[in-house]
Amino acid sequence: MEKEPNDTSPTEARVGATTDLPHDRITVQRFRESFPRARWSDSLKAWFVPGRTAERRIGRWLAEMEAQADAFADEKGKDAFAFDPIDSRYLEAAPLAFQIRTPYSRNVVTEIREIPFARWDPDHRLWTVPYRSYNELRRRWPAIAAAAERNEPVVRKARREAIKGTDEEEVSKAKLRERRLKRYPVPVDNIPLFERAIGTHSGVVFFTGTNGELADPGTVGAFYFPAGQDEEHVWASWRAGSLEELVTTWPARTPPGEEELARGWWLPTLEELRTARQKARSKRRAQQRKEENEADIA
Repeated sequence: MEKEPNDTSPTEARVGATTDLPHDRITVQRFRESFPRARWSDSLKAWFVPGRTAERRIGRWLAEMEAQADAFADEKGKDAFAFDPIDSRYLEAAPLAFQIRTPYSRNVVTEIREIPFARWDPDHRLWTVPYRSYNELRRRWPAIAAAAERNEPVVRKARREAIKGTDEEEVSKAKLRERRLKRYPVPVDNIPLFERAIGTHSGVVFFTGTNGELADPGTVGAFYFPAGQDEEHVWASWRAGSLEELVTTWPARTPPGEEELARGWWLPTLEELRTARQKARSKRRAQQRKEENEADIA
């Protein structure tokens, strides 16, 4: 390892930049080839590159090394896929990344979001996963595929047909009717702030007010959450948040505890906000497509 001349002098006085490198021979060799004037500084325990543009050149070189490392990891992922492929109608091995297109399912979204570097492509309405994340994709694929199958239109229709005329159908319809009322039970003595994002058992909502009407304990327990025998709740009206409101909401640092879950509301977590933001984006895109179609007809 070549040291810089007069290493005992303060290197900070010289014009240049320093960088720390992984302690492997190949990386150091490539660094020395790219920066032949670089010298090791014992005083700084780092490599020193002279020159006024040294910091910018080092940053560009490190970015190139990272990109090459990602490319190598992608090649390893491609090899793993070729050796142990995932055969599914929901997955396509495109040249640059895996492409996942499934019927909408909250479980699918939850699973894919846990895969490193997974991204939603709004233009093509599919998920992309880089090849470097193949191992995690492979591990989660059974849950993804099963959730997608359950949400195929024909499968959902078959489930609806199977419960026609049963108590299960009546319960499902009752839940839908209750949801359309856009109300939620909150403790009489602990009402959340209005017009801010709040996490609930029904998702992230923005409460708009309450007229003080008492909520029936049976309705609360059947459609929302188990209510304590001695607790009184009132109905609070709610609305869905806009994408801008949800994006600017700061998430809670910790998930809700038992007391908050029993209360029925809490400050939303990052995962809850992500789900709400995805719904808001989908709603906005649907509205935009509707307006574009109406403009084309006009």
